Amino acid sequence: MHKLKVMLVDDHAVVRMGFKLLLEACKDIEVVAEADSGEAALQACELALPDVVVMDLAMTGIGGIEAIKRLTAKHSQVHILALSAHEDISHPMRALQAGALGYLSKRSAPEALIDAIRATARGQRYVDSQIAQRIAMQAISGDRNPVGKLSAREFEVFEQLARGQSVAQISDTLKLSGSTVGTHLYNIKQKLGLNNQAEMTLLAVRHGLINITE
Repeated sequence: MHKLKVMLVDDHAVVRMGFKLLLEACKDIEVVAEADSGEAALQACELALPDVVVMDLAMTGIGGIEAIKRLTAKHSQVHILALSAHEDISHPMRALQAGALGYLSKRSAPEALIDAIRATARGQRYVDSQIAQRIAMQAISGDRNPVGKLSAREFEVFEQLARGQSVAQISDTLKLSGSTVGTHLYNIKQKLGLNNQAEMTLLAVRHGLINITE
């Protein structure tokens, strides 16, 4: 029997261990690699060549969304299932736009993760039902999250700023010049009507973009 080769990417070792135990109880799934960051995932993927990458979004460094972009650009045959504890819909939409084929909440039942991996491996789109419902309701109501005004790169910089990262740290992480990050910072403030980094953090927490415990 051909087993689905899965790579787990999450910065919490205990979470990866739990997922691995769950998945390896399935006869048709094999965990072939693990990584604790987006950067490590890019390196591990070169060697493991998984069928499906289960990618956490809330990680230090380049983060999950940027890692999804880079993985899909280099390994078009790899299908990515984004995984997050975020309650907002900005993250799933950004993850799907970045190239993820599926999105699942960490609060989902264990069986849902298995189903999502199998569906993603077949090339089928899989979105957590509650998240899909919220996306649909927002489209119907026209109620827009203000962060939706940001471009993909501005959103990445915004997330880093909201977590307390400095311009220099963001520059190093995202491989951007300091002046480019500064330009993004200016645009973010203008688009969102914010004055400083503290206000960005408050906005991010209010809309579920980051967790206070992160």
